[in-house]
Amino acid sequence: MIEPISNNLQLFKEGLTSSDKIQDEAKPSFSQLMKDNLDKVNQLQIESDQITTDFALGKVENIHDVTIAAEKAKLALNMTVAIQGKLLSAYQEIMRMQL
Repeated sequence: MIEPISNNLQLFKEGLTSSDKIQDEAKPSFSQLMKDNLDKVNQLQIESDQITTDFALGKVENIHDVTIAAEKAKLALNMTVAIQGKLLSAYQEIMRMQL
């Protein structure tokens, strides 16, 4: 629903809008965000291993599902390694700064 402009101006005068207050309260910490995403990558790896094992045992007949699961896990791991590299280079850049 669209709110009238007068209501938005009143909220602006108060400092933060109600949606900003909600967003501030719901923001997870950086470490929690990293942990959650690393858990997702780990889960994709586990699922890929499981479906590959099931395929080898004859429980899964569709090779497409196996390939898709393996590619999802591979892409997630590659993205994680790329993020790690960027974080390390940013850390090294900060450490080289002189105060």
